Amino acid sequence: MVVWLALLGLGAVGRASAQVIRRPVPDKLIVLTFDDAAVSHATYVAPLLKKYRFGGTFFVCEFREPPFADKTKYMSWAQIRGLHRQGFEVASHTLTHQHVNKLSRPQLGAELDSIEARCRAWGIPRPTTFAYPGYDTHPTATALLPERGYLFARAGGARAYDPATDHPTLLPSFSISGPDTAKVLRAIRQARGGRIVILTVHGVPDVAHYWVTTPPTLFEQYLAYLHDHRYKVIALRDLARYVNVPEALRTLPPRYENLK
Repeated sequence: MVVWLALLGLGAVGRASAQVIRRPVPDKLIVLTFDDAAVSHATYVAPLLKKYRFGGTFFVCEFREPPFADKTKYMSWAQIRGLHRQGFEVASHTLTHQHVNKLSRPQLGAELDSIEARCRAWGIPRPTTFAYPGYDTHPTATALLPERGYLFARAGGARAYDPATDHPTLLPSFSISGPDTAKVLRAIRQARGGRIVILTVHGVPDVAHYWVTTPPTLFEQYLAYLHDHRYKVIALRDLARYVNVPEALRTLPPRYENLK
């Protein structure tokens, strides 16, 4: 009897997973995401992505320190619009890089409003994906983001994304900052068995925040590896091809652990 009940439970889990997965997730599926509106995203990263025909999501914000006005460090909104016109996704990182666990619901709403208004003014579609500043998550955000029409939100955690179990507003990712190429390649190779690898990149290089910089030579090596080994590289919004987001929001419980 216990075995029979257990099998029934497994069947229910399997059916729920099948409803969340819109189509089978192929091996070697990678999502490239870029944080903080670093100027190198426009001058160096985007041309390389076009060279390899890769997608990507650029999570933009307007840092207060160092100030966003310093265009030796950050993109202009004209450059951000240029990313959109090249086919890349422009998405929200809050306006001022505020950690959501320190914001009230109205404050978070105001941060989202501000980025959305900038996008509207520059002819960029309203964002539908979000990245947590500092990888800090909070129930305020996981409740508000879907209400505002956001499909996915990315955190950290250094693990692969399992669309059958991970809530759409709490997606894990791997950082590629620093010189440890072996760590990055180990992360990339985890894109198999229904799991998707999301990579978080800051500046290439990052002259505003040197501690999260990615050396340009290594970044190009990673892209060449993805290309040569036939990985499919997409933007975060493209996960909606594989994930039934309304069903995932309805059935998958938010889990806040292992996302930093």
